[in-house]
Amino acid sequence: MQHTTRKEQHMEPRYKRILLKLSGEALMGDGGNGQYEPMNHSIIAQYAREIKAVVREGVEVAVVIGGGNIYRGMNEADTGIERAHGDYMGMLATVINGMAVQASLEKEGVFTRLQSAIKMEQIAEPYIRRRAIRHLEKHRVVIFAAGTGNPYFTTDTAGSLRAIEIKADVILKGTRVDGIYTADPEKDPTATKFETITFRDCINKNLKVMDMTAFTLCMENNLPIIVFDMNKPGNLMKVVMGEKVGTLVKG
Repeated sequence: MQHTTRKEQHMEPRYKRILLKLSGEALMGDGGNGQYEPMNHSIIAQYAREIKAVVREGVEVAVVIGGGNIYRGMNEADTGIERAHGDYMGMLATVINGMAVQASLEKEGVFTRLQSAIKMEQIAEPYIRRRAIRHLEKHRVVIFAAGTGNPYFTTDTAGSLRAIEIKADVILKGTRVDGIYTADPEKDPTATKFETITFRDCINKNLKVMDMTAFTLCMENNLPIIVFDMNKPGNLMKVVMGEKVGTLVKG
């Protein structure tokens, strides 16, 4: 009688190349005594370990991080800062977050490259599509910073655009909620979760998965999105292995 070894039972990842989209707010922490802390280094370290685990499985990983923990665009009437100027400030915030995640990944022994849509040669490579793909093929984690490099576009849009450019198999949107619901589950206890939903149904039901520009890019290019809880250890690995975690949005 033959016994199947653990190695023989090993499953191949369902997704070979992913774009992981993280919000800046996901990196925030409570500094104690009610004080605001823009970065929780234990959360960043956890994310780095999760990413390292999937890289060891042969998955090619690109990352886009928002900047809302440091700066979020505010009302021009209240601040006196015009929208375009404020958006550039937000782009710089994403570079800071990208550097923090890069440092944490490299502490875990993961090779990385930080690419910025705004030139800043001393700390990041300029974004070059072919170079980014080559890094991924060498199993370096590529962190895309500074959004698209243009005001009036969110990091959701940057994530969708970069995912399409690098020919990612899927966008994984890591949030603090375990999927897409009929309503906000933190406010409505009767909200029910979707296991799978189409792009069109998301629009018809007015479900805020991403901003409309980002969402339309994915829909037009038939790029699936999985919304899942990134803060639960092991979830990222489960998603890339094809387990039913979170909500899958597809054509």
